[in-house]
Amino acid sequence: MYMAEKRIEPRLMCADLVDIEWRDGRGRVQRTVANLEDISAVGACLQVENEIPLRTSIRMTVMKSEFVGEIRYCVFREYGYFLGVQFEPGVKWNSRAFKPLHLFDPRRLLEAEAPK
Repeated sequence: MYMAEKRIEPRLMCADLVDIEWRDGRGRVQRTVANLEDISAVGACLQVENEIPLRTSIRMTVMKSEFVGEIRYCVFREYGYFLGVQFEPGVKWNSRAFKPLHLFDPRRLLEAEAPK
């Protein structure tokens, strides 16, 4: 069944490596490298090797930019866990702060297919 996109901010497909850190259930700092799958002004999707619990606060760092948010979903798909991260209020991504190596706006496909 198809669900309509309910996000206010458009997601941009991307591919880049980012560092993330969070505290585990015992309060110990954990760190790993994640693959950035998509990003919007208010959140991101990351792929990691291990599950991270919902509602965990994480810090995503890339180059000199830092984004703090909370894990809203964690789903296993074939080759890893995909994390939906909602940035904290006041934390916004834009391409001037950090531009992923590969960045694509899927709305461009719709524009290309639209009758002229």
